[in-house]
Amino acid sequence: MMLIPTHHFRDIERKPEYLQPEKCAPPPYPGPAGTMWFIRDGCGIACAIVTWFLVLYAEFVVLFVMLIPSRDYVYSIINGILFNLLAFLALASHCRAMLTDPGAVPKGNATKEFIESLQLKPGQVVYKCPKCCSIKPDRAHHCSVCKRCIRKMDHHCPWVNNCVGENNQKYFVLFTMYIALISLHALIMVGFHFLHCFEEDWTKCSYFSPPTTVILLILLCFEGLLFLIFTSVMFGTQVHSICTDETSIERLKRKQQPRERRGSWKAVKETFGGNFSPNWFNPFSGPYHPALRDEGWVRQVASSDNMETTTEEQSEEQSEERKDEDSVEVSNGHSF
Repeated sequence: MMLIPTHHFRDIERKPEYLQPEKCAPPPYPGPAGTMWFIRDGCGIACAIVTWFLVLYAEFVVLFVMLIPSRDYVYSIINGILFNLLAFLALASHCRAMLTDPGAVPKGNATKEFIESLQLKPGQVVYKCPKCCSIKPDRAHHCSVCKRCIRKMDHHCPWVNNCVGENNQKYFVLFTMYIALISLHALIMVGFHFLHCFEEDWTKCSYFSPPTTVILLILLCFEGLLFLIFTSVMFGTQVHSICTDETSIERLKRKQQPRERRGSWKAVKETFGGNFSPNWFNPFSGPYHPALRDEGWVRQVASSDNMETTTEEQSEEQSEERKDEDSVEVSNGHSF
């Protein structure tokens, strides 16, 4: 619904029943508060299973093709411990990213009572998502897969079967970082193992036959190279988004919706959970985000005079950007 002109707000004010949650589509599956967060999406579940399978395949090749058959026990122990530690941290980060609520806005809070409790002042506006019947705080966006509005949503990632948002971005960053590291580590070990097998007898450098060994190593090399490139790009993109305090969705709308950004260091600390420490790299340590206060649900809009001077082209752009949002503004100090 268009934000301008002002009479559009008043149309909604005359129809408070429009804000009742029963008008919205019901959630795909009910769940009491405190239950584990899990998205029942077939594609996402399949991608998550494939992710675990590929990591376990790399684990199998590294251990049973390269390390255990090696006669250099120091080399095997050091690389075995390092690879398994990185693999454990990668899978733990994947689980935390997948099973953590990314910052979902409570369903059904777009009620007249809740909006009145915010005590809106003239010029303030709240946005409602008609798809999940939620009042959308600033920087929240609706995910069609999760069926929820997600605070500070960056994107929906099928590989973790979840949105990447305010509460789980740290785990997603760690997941991409650890996958990139084990991919690089596996590629280095494959290179050394090929050299070792060329110098030695192929029948002595592995418990498997030479053709099987070559096929397993080539598949691991292809997997490692592919995931190294993919996760490195994702890691760099996420770090850039955190440092610039701008999600992927906000980057696409940068020209239409300019906003004030926080400092880079402050955004990094909020994402990773405080000042720099080893806990930044710990997938079992959560980020710190203060509870959303009443003013966090409210956004400021331009005055009526400025609205009237907005060009038709700008009006169409704003209408297109917010075509899935409805809004309620206080006019003359009164809502509804």
